[in-house]
Amino acid sequence: MSEILLQIQDLSVEFSGYRGIAKVLDRVSLSLRAGEIFGVVGETGCGKSVMAKSVLRLIPEPPGRITSGRILLRGEDILQADNRRLRTIRGNLVSMIFQEPMSSLNPVFTVGNQMREVLQLHRPLDRHAAETTCIDLLRRVQLPDAASILAKYPHELSGGMRQRVMIAMALSCDPDLLIADEPTTALDVTVQGQVLAILTRLTKEQGVTVLFITHDMGVVAQTCNRVAVMYAGHVVEVAEVTSLFAAPRHPYTKGLMACIPTIDEDRETLASIAGTVPELIAPPPGCRFIARCPHAKAVCNERPGLFSVGPDHFVACHLYRSDRRQEEST
Repeated sequence: MSEILLQIQDLSVEFSGYRGIAKVLDRVSLSLRAGEIFGVVGETGCGKSVMAKSVLRLIPEPPGRITSGRILLRGEDILQADNRRLRTIRGNLVSMIFQEPMSSLNPVFTVGNQMREVLQLHRPLDRHAAETTCIDLLRRVQLPDAASILAKYPHELSGGMRQRVMIAMALSCDPDLLIADEPTTALDVTVQGQVLAILTRLTKEQGVTVLFITHDMGVVAQTCNRVAVMYAGHVVEVAEVTSLFAAPRHPYTKGLMACIPTIDEDRETLASIAGTVPELIAPPPGCRFIARCPHAKAVCNERPGLFSVGPDHFVACHLYRSDRRQEEST
């Protein structure tokens, strides 16, 4: 069993708006093992990106606020770190790749200026050594004519090239943890596959642990070792990827799997999950999937814990409570 690199314990985050306070994350807990690629999957608005940004303390305050919990990186609580310590953690220990590189790269500076700034901020390199390192990094992410790319501005590069630049920058300081927040969302399928292959290869070569945020189950199957499924601010299932795809347990996960089209099926319409996501300003007190679940019972008004249903497979659903299963079998 690998050591635990990152632990998220009972993390709650809320955002204030004109309509009230939205409880975007409600007591979320996860553990990442050193060296693994851990996926977090769920539909838009479920809290995936908020959780990822919380790890680096990037939640804007106001309107956001982390109300409870701990985020432990090798035992150190990031939520208790002062600004000086945060500057060390960001980049050196934890790096992040954002969804849209065009909004992450500064449009008025060249790629070379931005890459050198990152390197010289965290490593004692002069300008020449930093530029040589930048060229090597760009070659490692398979960008042709790396020297000329350093002189270009972000708008002169394609989306796939900009994302490769972001990967190179994120891995330049050899972080322990890389957070990839839907890094291929804006890319076409062919470029997406190339970027995922580069990201997977480089993280394995450097032994980096990856927290991979996505809404694409195909990307999860292709890249991740373990996965957590999120719904409306709750973690509803955690499992190894092979186990999850072979036997999903939570009704929401089963619904997601049923919505994936296959070439073997002869049907005119795609399957869908009935109902809508609950309002996070006034969510249901128990299971947040209760209004859409075909198995909902009175007990679902109480929030379920994560129940073990197999080796390294956990489900937040009262259907899998051991005491309830024993009662139903008698």
